Amino acid sequence: MRAQLLPLDGGLPIDIKKDLVVIGRKEDCDVRLEHKSVSKMHCVLVKTDGLLLLRDLGSTNGTRVNGTRVRRAALLPNDEISVAHYKFRVHLGPDMVEGARGDEHTQHLDSHEVAELLRQARECADKDDDSDASGKADSEGLHRNQLPDVYPDEGASSS
Repeated sequence: MRAQLLPLDGGLPIDIKKDLVVIGRKEDCDVRLEHKSVSKMHCVLVKTDGLLLLRDLGSTNGTRVNGTRVRRAALLPNDEISVAHYKFRVHLGPDMVEGARGDEHTQHLDSHEVAELLRQARECADKDDDSDASGKADSEGLHRNQLPDVYPDEGASSS
């Protein structure tokens, strides 16, 4: 799988050749971004099984995917990631950059949406099987992360 970060400021593409790439300001980082807004070890990209995963390493100024500050995320083609003030577009796949589509982005789902989707899938499966299943939502198997993937809204007021 070919993976690249395309700088939105028009710079040269950054090829993600290794399975684990550390992005930061420190000299031994695989991708060095020399600016005081970038943490020494800011985030990491992991290529595995045709996926590109991003994990923030507790950076001060955060890592964002499509404008949302995240702790971790699975990246899709054309997702926009921000490392402090640096912005990149993700390119994945065997083809050249021109082959990427602009309408593909990671979709955020909260636990209630996932539970509803599971309930609907279960109902469809029950109808197809004509079984005596209860149709009860499979939400008991879902547990909220202690550290959610997305940071809570910073602008939300506490009441």
